Amino acid sequence: MPKNLYLYTIVAALGGLLFGFDTAVINGALPFFRDHFELDKVMEGWAMSSAIFGCIVGAIGIGRPGDKYGRRYMLKITALLFLISAVGTGLANNITMFIIFRIIGGFAVGGASVISPMYISEVAPPKYRGRFTILFQLSLVIGILAAFATDLALINTGVNNWRWMFISEALPAVLFFVLLFFVGRSPRWLVKKGLFEEAKMVIAETNSGENDEQILEEIKDSIDNEVVEHIKYLFKKPFLRLVIIGIMIGMFNQFTGIAIVMIYSSDIFRAAGFATESAILQTVIVGVTNLAFTVLAMAFIDRIGRKFMLLLGSVAMSIFLAAFSYIFLFDVGGFLPLLFMILFVASFAFSQGAVVWVLFAEMFPNNIRSRGVSIGSFSHWVFYSMLLFLFPVIKKSFNDNSGIGYIFAFFAVVTFLSFFFYKKYIVETKGKSLEELEKETVRKDL
Repeated sequence: MPKNLYLYTIVAALGGLLFGFDTAVINGALPFFRDHFELDKVMEGWAMSSAIFGCIVGAIGIGRPGDKYGRRYMLKITALLFLISAVGTGLANNITMFIIFRIIGGFAVGGASVISPMYISEVAPPKYRGRFTILFQLSLVIGILAAFATDLALINTGVNNWRWMFISEALPAVLFFVLLFFVGRSPRWLVKKGLFEEAKMVIAETNSGENDEQILEEIKDSIDNEVVEHIKYLFKKPFLRLVIIGIMIGMFNQFTGIAIVMIYSSDIFRAAGFATESAILQTVIVGVTNLAFTVLAMAFIDRIGRKFMLLLGSVAMSIFLAAFSYIFLFDVGGFLPLLFMILFVASFAFSQGAVVWVLFAEMFPNNIRSRGVSIGSFSHWVFYSMLLFLFPVIKKSFNDNSGIGYIFAFFAVVTFLSFFFYKKYIVETKGKSLEELEKETVRKDL
């Protein structure tokens, strides 16, 4: 396997690490900056959620620049935004500046969620594309754990500990920016711009043993500059179908309830009757499970395929979500809440957690990939923010823990329905070039 392929994909995957780090580091810093700025509940909620606004804007806004200026260039921009956000948030002297820099970090997170997996999918050869694109999700999970570890390491560094927690993100951001100067540009983007010799060079560096000229000609044949330049084609046949499928994938991904589990797991375990210390420990176990099964998914995605993993995960997750719902509806205690939570997270990490970002990066043809992935990621962030807002509202509308039970029952039903959606509308992408996939999903409908 070409050494440059490892370099290109690992560097691009650092966008995922910063994604995870930026979204998680605020959790450990919360009690300290809350006291420093003397925040009430409203401002605390805005400080915690403001980055999500940036994520939504960053995801939907980066598609067109990604086509115009290139994937690598936009990754450099996201690296700079991560750096500005890290330093600016850490040095903020009032809550307004704090929130502004958190929103800037959100722009970077939303942008990275689009560009990083897309870049990897465009440089990796078909037989390795799945496992390399999953590096983005693996880096994201590692970034979350790194943020938690950093918060823990800096917690006793004095009254400015929360500032160092945020500023610590500057180191990986600088590393990400510098390393991007050592990787090539996406060959698909280079072909769009008519830079054929450079595209052929990158193909040769990342596709050993393949016919470079043939790959280049297939990419050339797939490009239609009229479609690339005009957004109107996204909403016309045959591309509209893929755009709608991308939106539905983003919705189903969030309606598994994974965001609720990852953000509110400590509260959920406390509601199940566990002490605070025990609840936090169980949350760590959940995080380790997520990492372990993401690694496992890397080993299988190019063997058993994306579609099979989605179908398997939909069935498994709906069962464990239903079981988790039963616990809260009928007040079942003991070790079962942790057991079913772990089984659900393991099922998610092995299926949708690993596959969705890969699928977004593969399912859209060359002409609309940047904008298509942007819309899919936008859908992910919109439903993510919606659920984070609604969960505590719905939970508090019940006098007991049954609210949690009904919420997870809803997740179980929607996740079960996703099985039929994936079975009908998802095309297996394993082992096929991006241009072969385009023939299956687009050209047959023209």
